[in-house]
Amino acid sequence: MKYPLFIAALSLATVPAAWALECLAGGVVISQATPISQQDTTAEKMLAFQRSVGGWPKAVNDVKVDYRRRMSADELKTARRDANREDATIDNNATTREITYLLAAFKNTTNPAYRQAAEKGIRYLLKMQQPSGGFPQYYPESNLYRAQITYNDNAMVNALQVLKAMADKQGDFAGVDPTLVAPAQRAVAQGVQCILKTQYVQHSKLTVWCAQHDRTTLLPCKARAFELASLSGDESVGITEFLMSLDQPTPEVRRAIAAAVAWFETSKIPNMAVKDITDPKQPKGRDRVMVPEAGSTLWARFYDLDTNQPIYVGRDGTKHSQLADIEVERRTGYVYASTWPEKLLTREYPKWQQKWRL
Repeated sequence: MKYPLFIAALSLATVPAAWALECLAGGVVISQATPISQQDTTAEKMLAFQRSVGGWPKAVNDVKVDYRRRMSADELKTARRDANREDATIDNNATTREITYLLAAFKNTTNPAYRQAAEKGIRYLLKMQQPSGGFPQYYPESNLYRAQITYNDNAMVNALQVLKAMADKQGDFAGVDPTLVAPAQRAVAQGVQCILKTQYVQHSKLTVWCAQHDRTTLLPCKARAFELASLSGDESVGITEFLMSLDQPTPEVRRAIAAAVAWFETSKIPNMAVKDITDPKQPKGRDRVMVPEAGSTLWARFYDLDTNQPIYVGRDGTKHSQLADIEVERRTGYVYASTWPEKLLTREYPKWQQKWRL
């Protein structure tokens, strides 16, 4: 099973060989000592936003970092001045996206600054890993739920994918500092053990995972008000797929995968579909509803830890049994039900079973 390393959305673009103080195409200030032929405008932006600790932010002052946007020399200077901010994160593909892009940019340009920045990013991932083997959403910032083990939006899985590529010297990672191989191997092994230990046991039965787990107790825990401690029909897919990507899976890993797949099967919401509809009665003229549809199958984002029933939670933190019971702003602004495990169940898991003759 292969995983994209978040390069597809970004293109490597170099400019003709010349000498200049500014790359007009990307508004990027470049050194007189560096040929423009060795510059990648997107990579240069990434260098500007890298934090001193080694990671990258996903947003600055609540504005999403968008490397596709043209940035002026002044904007990049400002970004460099923010290097000591403690907002580095692995949320929303931040840091893992930059590491993989920079290594591809190094391969394309041979600019050593890109490889060095990627290596610093890998060291950041190694540094942020907790004793449990888990990864927090942010590091070094630790406010609220940001220091908890974070599976939400595949944050920890993304980090482990990068470290596994480093450990295995896959593709562009083959040219990285070889002293990082052994630490990456240990980090992956510890991460897998954390995954196995956090898989939730519900009434003596192994199930799946919560989007966040307490970094000390390893139990499911809440994040935002509408993200209660629960079983995840979304993040648990990425975790299961990662376990399936491991070479020579141990009996414990195989048991975890089988248990997760069994849970997905028993937690289906059959003959239902999610639809976005026009509704003039709503503030923005639209709504999102769950409706009967023969042959369609959904899974909820959240399942109750005790009853295993789907739950829908709005900003007031109150559990409801129906999507329609929470406020329209959350119904339309967050995905509470979808088909996340479908491909895993119909294609990926059967192929994995065949591969290991299970």
